[in-house]
Amino acid sequence: MHAQHKSPCFKVIAFFTGKNDLAHVSYVQEANKWFPKMAKTYHFSYDTTSNWHNLNQKFLSRYQVVLFLDTRPESTEQRAAFEGYMKSGGAWMGFHFAAFALNNSAYPQNWDWYHQEFLGSGEYVSNTWRPTSAILSVEGTHNAATKHLPKTFKSSPNEWYRWQNDLCQNPNIKILLAIDSSSFPLGTGPKPSEIWNSGYYPVAWTNKKYRMVYVNMGHNDMDYEHKYDNTNRTLSYTFNNKEQNQFIINALLWLGTSSKSNN
Repeated sequence: MHAQHKSPCFKVIAFFTGKNDLAHVSYVQEANKWFPKMAKTYHFSYDTTSNWHNLNQKFLSRYQVVLFLDTRPESTEQRAAFEGYMKSGGAWMGFHFAAFALNNSAYPQNWDWYHQEFLGSGEYVSNTWRPTSAILSVEGTHNAATKHLPKTFKSSPNEWYRWQNDLCQNPNIKILLAIDSSSFPLGTGPKPSEIWNSGYYPVAWTNKKYRMVYVNMGHNDMDYEHKYDNTNRTLSYTFNNKEQNQFIINALLWLGTSSKSNN
């Protein structure tokens, strides 16, 4: 674990697994290099753990912001501790696979509070492929997370998720970023379902009842097919993007310095 400042404005703990999809592992490794640099610049502390047993009330009480970089807690005790932390005014930012849930998979939708109430998204439905950049529309123009951003910007390549629930119909959800229509067609396939040609797809949002931001980004493009060599090299990086980085650090600073009452 690493701390970057003697008197940090707030303390962040990032939980990760980093064992499954190569793209998610690449993203976790990248995040755990980028966030410490941001911590030095913006005067917060950044600690990491891959031990999900640390997701308990005593451990969480040390931190103002929790990050889920790639997965979610699975045990009843860990889930109860996280729910209690959030309902007591804690803050959270989750990335990409942290919201994934699909019945009959290794990550079934078996946590209603998290997927239905907290995230509001419900189950994962489908995704674009291959990982590609999108033009993102800034929707939450009065939110601190979107300050100093242009109306639209080009993201880093990503695998974009579609969800079971229509987030626009949830009065507690405030969408911050969405796929701009100029992105279509989005994805290259090969399956037709992996190419989006129309529709409205939120990719970052907050729940007004909690101090939280979910960000769909967090899947680097990889040389899965070994076109270049046999190293499974990373072909794109999530944090190699000025505007996207600005959004992520804006959101983190907002979560770390705000109170539940002004969410």
